[in-house]
Amino acid sequence: MDIASSNFSEESTIFGGNKNFNTGVGNLINQYHPEVIGIASACLSETIGENIPQLIHEYQTVNGLNKLPAFIHASTPSYQGSHMDGFHEAVAATIATLAIPGKTGNHINLFPGFVSTEDIRHLKDILDDFELPYVLFPDYSDSLDNPHWKEYQLLPEGGTSVEELKLTGTAKASIEFGYILNEGAFNGRIKNNKPKPTAGSWLLEQYQITYKQLGLPVGIKETDRFFNVLERITGRPIPRKHQRERGRLIDAYVDGHKYHFGKRAIVYGEEDMVIGIVSFLDEIGIETILAASGGESGKLKAAINHITEGKRKDIIVMNEADFETMNDMVDELKPDILIGNCKGYYIARRLGIPLVRIGFPVHDRFGGQRIQHLCYKGTQQLFDRITNALIEHKQENSPIGYKYI
Repeated sequence: MDIASSNFSEESTIFGGNKNFNTGVGNLINQYHPEVIGIASACLSETIGENIPQLIHEYQTVNGLNKLPAFIHASTPSYQGSHMDGFHEAVAATIATLAIPGKTGNHINLFPGFVSTEDIRHLKDILDDFELPYVLFPDYSDSLDNPHWKEYQLLPEGGTSVEELKLTGTAKASIEFGYILNEGAFNGRIKNNKPKPTAGSWLLEQYQITYKQLGLPVGIKETDRFFNVLERITGRPIPRKHQRERGRLIDAYVDGHKYHFGKRAIVYGEEDMVIGIVSFLDEIGIETILAASGGESGKLKAAINHITEGKRKDIIVMNEADFETMNDMVDELKPDILIGNCKGYYIARRLGIPLVRIGFPVHDRFGGQRIQHLCYKGTQQLFDRITNALIEHKQENSPIGYKYI
């Protein structure tokens, strides 16, 4: 993916980046002919107090006779929250810029959060199985995971179109995955202590579109909640295919319980993903002993307490965590398995225990973009991977090895 930079010099740092901004936007329009230009502010522009909305307005005023793309601005300096907060900031800014109110349609909005391309494709299949029209955003399932190209494409095909994004203002409901979402950036607060809007909450406030906030559908309990919402919206029963996926998952839970019972796990990563995985592990009998995230919301412990219905208050929960802090704690905690992104590999290697890679990033294995986490099908894959990691570790560390389990 090509990303243009305003390329601040010493002069623009002192006098402002207006000239760089205008030149850069002009170059983008001439080279790419985009319908939308997304503008993410960096540390330097925010530190010097650059008024990016004003720069956008001035560019539109000067070039108003030409057909201009839509401009979407998200405030994303690296000293504010994490990359997850920037993600949700960009999603909300896009909806606030492009959504148009009007007569309510039959479609829904689905804001899945920061999940894999395979998860997004699976969610689209589920909505199609319910015969439910939808706008899903962001949809990078093709644009970031495209078939092989014969020729380089300046702008990869796929994604959510501008026309579809305009329709988010007339949906009959919005579904958004995540209990934390953008609560990390400045604790997710704006003037008068009001929560920062997410895409779904903004549409509720501005256009009174019904808003359903759900956790990431990992595990049976959270996936049931998602499917129950789809049942109520459509008036249709869960398609038989998904009923059978749920039934096979329950059967796997029963068959695999003997490998999971009594095992201790450390879970780390983005806050909403951690919450989903802790909920899932609670279902299958694996004890989460530490749940850690670099997120800054301060709400991770409360969310985990909610999702486990208050039964697991003994879990150590850490916000603003780093890997070295985790590394200092693990010897005393004695985990059997780590579940998180690839950054924790050195800890798992030192302890001699398995690491099951989920979330982002996964740089040290092939096909990270195709890891599935969500709904009954994704949960089944996670269940199998965790079970086999525990079996393999036991098998490889047996003094004699064995063929049967």
